Order: sequence, then C-alpha cells, then structure tokens
Amino acid sequence: MDENIYQHFRTEERTFIDSVGDWIEQVQSQYAPYLTDFLDPRQAYILETLIRQDSELRFTFYGGYEQAERKRCLIYPEYYEPAEDDFEVSLYEVHYPSKFASLSHGKILGTLVGTGIKRAYFGDIISDGERWQIFVAREIEHFVVAQITKIGKVTARLEPIAYTEMLLPKDSWTQERGTVTSMRLDSVISEIYNISRQRSKQLIESGKVKVNWTENTRPDFILELLDIVSIRGYGRIQIQELEGKTKKEKYRVLFGVLRK
Repeated sequence: MDENIYQHFRTEERTFIDSVGDWIEQVQSQYAPYLTDFLDPRQAYILETLIRQDSELRFTFYGGYEQAERKRCLIYPEYYEPAEDDFEVSLYEVHYPSKFASLSHGKILGTLVGTGIKRAYFGDIISDGERWQIFVAREIEHFVVAQITKIGKVTARLEPIAYTEMLLPKDSWTQERGTVTSMRLDSVISEIYNISRQRSKQLIESGKVKVNWTENTRPDFILELLDIVSIRGYGRIQIQELEGKTKKEKYRVLFGVLRK
C-alpha cells in the first residue's frame, strides 16, 4: 500500500488497510474474485475508497438484504458477473421459548462470539420484537449451529430459513441534521441525546459506549464518516454525511439516529 494512503485514515485502521491491499493484489494477480468477511460501514467505506483509488477492479457489497449494516464484499475483475450465491450468506432463525423468555441483540451476539468465532463471520442480527434472525457466513454455519444450545440461560437452537421468510426489522434509523462544535465522541453523544458533556463522558469512561462494535473509553475520540456509535440504554448514532462547517466553525453533520 502506498504510504500516503495511511494519512487519510486512523492509525488503528492500518491493519485493515493492509488487508485490503492484499485482497486487491490477490484479485489482480489471480484474476479471480475475492470474498471478504462481513465488514462494518466504516470498513466498507475504507475498502471502497482504496479500490477506487488504486485499481480497475469492481466490487459489490451484500449483507442479505438491502438495508444491511454489515455486508460482505466481493472484489472481482471486470469480466466477472457476480451472483447472489457468490456472497455465501445464510439466514438463520433463533428458536427459543418466546412465551417464557426474551432475547436481546447483545445476548445473541455474546453467545455467537462466545463460540470462539470472530465477529466478522456474522452479519446483522434482526428482530421484529419477538422473533430473531441472524445472517451468517456460510463457511462456519454448521459449526455455529452445532455449538449453540443456549443463549444466556435460555434454551435455543438455530434453524436455517429461506430469504422469503426474512423478518422486517423493526429498528429503523431516522435522519437528523445537526451542528456540533467538535466531532469528539462525548460532544456528539451529548448533542444527539441532549445530555450534559459530563454525563456523556461518564457513559464513555464506564464502558457503555462502542464505536464500530468495539468498546471505546476515550471521550476525545474523533468520529469520522460512517462510524457507528452504540450507547447502552440510549440507542445508536451513525455519521452519515459530513456537510462542511458553519460560519462559527461548527460541523454540519447528517446523523442516522436510533433512539431506545
């Protein structure tokens, strides 16, 4: 990877940038498609930026449904025509005694990752409030199904289902335009949820905040395009567009917001 590329991204994103460089090289040298694991929106944005900058290759994202947040990417030479099956995404429903127990996104994800499989093999986890479904990378599906007999204390099993039976997820982002004095994590959270900077700082420092699915305890962490912030008890924020600055040097941002 060209050294100059790094300066446009965060230091901690370097490893991912190097991986993308390897994937591009592989497709170029073998002249055959390469399928990534599930990427979060920020990773997808980095991958897209690097491919557009660096090569003649094509790419397509797919996460099982149109609004998927986490998607696999197929990188391929110009001659190739991708089909849905190339993405190797399977859909599973969680069967559990829903009359007596309830599940949550966090519990399901914790159980999946607890099998020893990395997060990147799982796509979105969707729910209509009672039923739960999970998008899984086909290469590990049999292992996961065999491993999962409980979620938390609840007896559960995963059953493969057809895409025609996919739920309509009840979470939907609302778009909100706002101005923030800074793109710091604490500043954005306090602006969107209308809480004091002090409160927002406490939430971050006590481990209740994740950026792109990873716990982040730094109030001064600078958010960038397509980052997703989850705040336990409050909801989630996505930086959807950075729209420049106001006369008073505030940032104009288009946010996606989910309120709990």
